[in-house]
Amino acid sequence: MHLNPKSQLSSSLRRIIAPPPPQPMTSFYLNSLLPLPPSHPQKLLEPSSSSPLSISNSSEVALKPIVINGDPPTFVSAPSRRIIAVGDLHGDLSKARDALQIAGVLSSDGKDQWVGEDTVVVQVGDILDRGEDEIAILSLLRLLDEQAKANGGAVFQVNGNHETMNVEGDFRYVDTRAFDECIDFLDYLEDYAQDWDKAFKNWIFESRQWKQDRRNSQTYWDQWNIVKRQKGVIARSVLFRPGGRLACELSRHGVVLRVNNWVFCHGGLLPHHVAYGVERINREVSTWMKSSSDEEDSPEMPFIATRGQVESSKTVKSSSAWIECVFLSSEYLYNQVGKILRDSLEAVGAKAMVVGHTPQLSGVNCEYGCGIWRVDVGMSSGVLDSRPEVLEIRGDKARVIRSNQDTLHELQVADYI
Repeated sequence: MHLNPKSQLSSSLRRIIAPPPPQPMTSFYLNSLLPLPPSHPQKLLEPSSSSPLSISNSSEVALKPIVINGDPPTFVSAPSRRIIAVGDLHGDLSKARDALQIAGVLSSDGKDQWVGEDTVVVQVGDILDRGEDEIAILSLLRLLDEQAKANGGAVFQVNGNHETMNVEGDFRYVDTRAFDECIDFLDYLEDYAQDWDKAFKNWIFESRQWKQDRRNSQTYWDQWNIVKRQKGVIARSVLFRPGGRLACELSRHGVVLRVNNWVFCHGGLLPHHVAYGVERINREVSTWMKSSSDEEDSPEMPFIATRGQVESSKTVKSSSAWIECVFLSSEYLYNQVGKILRDSLEAVGAKAMVVGHTPQLSGVNCEYGCGIWRVDVGMSSGVLDSRPEVLEIRGDKARVIRSNQDTLHELQVADYI
């Protein structure tokens, strides 16, 4: 059901949630902002020889800057960085924190501070749906990204199918309490007027109190309150519709990201996607997300992540099919899937692929000579409620780490030729 939020919200509230005007692409340096032409890659860190940031984690060597190409980010050069891949979070803030803590990038004192030094984190999508703290997780990742950049690291996100579904207005998998979070978040925004960045980054610190206050005021009959349920749908529509505040926030991230020799996407990537242009795909999805649907010339959704794959709205071809073929025993299928994977990696210029989307009962694992890693362990309480695990990448080597009585354990190491 599609509701028109304009008929439900006051004009003052619409002014608060209206998206900011587009900003020119910039190049980020330590302690300075230097505008560059849109075609120029962004540098997140330019360390000086005397700065402690110029020392890498493993040796006394000057740390080269992270360089980003594409808007949203598509190709990233992060020399000598430790990379952490985090799977689907689905609205579970507690498990998200656990995953980041075992990865060694989030403080364990409850202050949500970055402690990962120059680590690069990539979250592979599906932050939304099936949980109650979706906006809080988005807020946390944005906050950590700013802190990471100040230390020579970065936090990247890849949009999954549940992100695109919500921008499209498909709320089938939204938790009831997530609708409540949208209501609270719109009310909370009024306290910050037009200062979106400050409000959004502070939500991770204030959302817990808002949630507690809401629970204290709830009654048994609230679950049957149709008006309240409609208010939640309207609030979510306002935030996530194309051009909405949170849709614009999601538009900052692509659906495909290559960091060094590793490519990250939610469900998979096929050679014809690369031929179309992964930077083009990212740009078109981003444009659709941040373009108001009220505009006459607003773009249609050009690419979607239905069932976890990058997919053309005109030519439906499954790129997650080969990912799930790893469960089949046919040697022919196995060989065919392996060839498709190799062709995809060669086309995008990567040695290995990292995907989420399909919960892995055996935990984070790899297949086809570790050419593909699957990092969705269903950690959210709304999915499998399993123990968090993350993938750590150093150069061409990868290992899985998980928590066991607050101790980090190496589960698997793979060396790449």
